[in-house]
Amino acid sequence: MRLSITNCYTFVSTNFVVTNMKIEEVVKSNVVLGLSQKAVLNIIYTQNNINERLIEVLKPYDLSNEQYNVLRILRGQKGNPANMCVIQERMLAKTSNTTRLVDKLLLKELVTRKVCKENRRKIEVLITEKGLAILKELDPKVNDYENNFVANLTTNELNQLNELLEKIRTK
Repeated sequence: MRLSITNCYTFVSTNFVVTNMKIEEVVKSNVVLGLSQKAVLNIIYTQNNINERLIEVLKPYDLSNEQYNVLRILRGQKGNPANMCVIQERMLAKTSNTTRLVDKLLLKELVTRKVCKENRRKIEVLITEKGLAILKELDPKVNDYENNFVANLTTNELNQLNELLEKIRTK
């Protein structure tokens, strides 16, 4: 459900305020931004907006975006353990401290960790039933959040957006 309050704000059913301001207005720029600069600022601003909203979805579960990412990676292993290198390679934020994230998930009993029998230098991490249960509960909420975030885009626009973002990353 979308309820337009003013020309500048739109309230979405997730209780988040979305502004219709141009990036120049957001950063309060007094100079005309170049196209490249404007594109990069838009991407950064949008990424921060996405992260802030996801934090709100995950907050009741006491999970950070990065911890949620680790749990999803481990669920994708379909019952097989993943070592720290595999988790790090698949992280969306490559700068995340994987060991620290796994330690926090261990304290919450969402993962288990053990030394690999074949190579004692490797640590194997598995998602627990509790971790799987949290993801099962979160899946529809995250799906709603993602759908609400892009609700004002058509299927063609979503395809175009994905193609353009992939094109930027593959340069």
